[in-house]
Amino acid sequence: MICRVCDSTQLVSAVDLGIQPWANHFLTPDQVGKEPTYPLHVVYCEHCATVQLDYTVPKETMFADHTYLSGMTKTLSDHFEGVARNVDQRFFSGHAQKSMLDIGSNDGTQLKHYKALGYDILGVEAAKLPAEIANTAGLTTLRAFFNEETAKGIGKKFQVINASGVFFHLEELHSVTRGIRECLASDGVFVIQFLYMKRIVENDAFDQIYHEHLLYYNVRTLQKLLQRHGLALFDAEFSPIHGGSIIAYATHAAKAKPSARLQELESAEDRDGANTLGWYHAFGKRIAQRKEENLAFLRACKAAGKRVFGLGAPVKGNTLLNYYGIKTDLIECLTEKNTHRRGLIAPGSHIPLRIEEELTEQPDVYYVLAWNFKKEILARNQALIARGVEFYFPVNPKETL
Repeated sequence: MICRVCDSTQLVSAVDLGIQPWANHFLTPDQVGKEPTYPLHVVYCEHCATVQLDYTVPKETMFADHTYLSGMTKTLSDHFEGVARNVDQRFFSGHAQKSMLDIGSNDGTQLKHYKALGYDILGVEAAKLPAEIANTAGLTTLRAFFNEETAKGIGKKFQVINASGVFFHLEELHSVTRGIRECLASDGVFVIQFLYMKRIVENDAFDQIYHEHLLYYNVRTLQKLLQRHGLALFDAEFSPIHGGSIIAYATHAAKAKPSARLQELESAEDRDGANTLGWYHAFGKRIAQRKEENLAFLRACKAAGKRVFGLGAPVKGNTLLNYYGIKTDLIECLTEKNTHRRGLIAPGSHIPLRIEEELTEQPDVYYVLAWNFKKEILARNQALIARGVEFYFPVNPKETL
């Protein structure tokens, strides 16, 4: 393959998580044991330092029937509201006409907050269920994959273009980036919210690597992609959401003047070696040790006769379960708030999902796969904690840089 960002052929192995099913392919009972599997192998580009998967599961397979809904979690909705308010106050306060395009808009949670601030909104979402939910809620959403052709079909410029947790998913990376440049007003701001690879490594959060995430950005590597297409970052800030993310701000390259905090983030990456191959090889060794520690904990629970449920069924949880080799002998079920997943079974591990509100019994231990919402989870489960139910977090994210 060639590098997804710079077209170099200088790609070397960084982290190998084996052969796994596509992690969001939750199964119906008749599909169990029939799910296809693919390499989950991260490679490092020696030319531009971008880390990325060397295998692409087609976007039509992964996203057409996607069941993830961003509005299910209050923490995320509150975060999106804060982003919208900050962008509006900082860049467009007082403007009479304001418009916002959200790429990969899911169920419209981010759109909703911009609409409340007076923006004309448009979402572009390929998955059927979230697009329908958004449109039913009056959040205008085009069901399509966003790319250069889609952008030209929209035929409109936007003051704000947002990509939340989607810019690292892109099979058509360069076409999408050209489409963003096409739709961005001359004074527009492109807001990119992405999992920060530096923090993924620092947290040993390898579960955030899965087939939907084709690329893993640091600030320096994202800048290289944007500059290839006449865009550039001018500012970026760290957010603790999802265990550690960057909210980056880009515009047309000729107008981008780097802020002090953008330069500080880049300097920290250089200081820590976060864009070097050795950084990722050390990461791979640590997660192998994490596997032994977690399996020892779960086996000890089993030996003590404790019942263990998984809390949450996030996509990343399936990467963890399958890399660790966890099955129903160690975790009885996964509890899930999203009722659209009722009756489904996790791919690879074949652990059944149960709807959280429909539980009639509680385990001795919750193994928390949705660890990125740790504060919210602990806050709403104080009664269970008081009764002695243990909440075990396989990843404990750092809160700040």
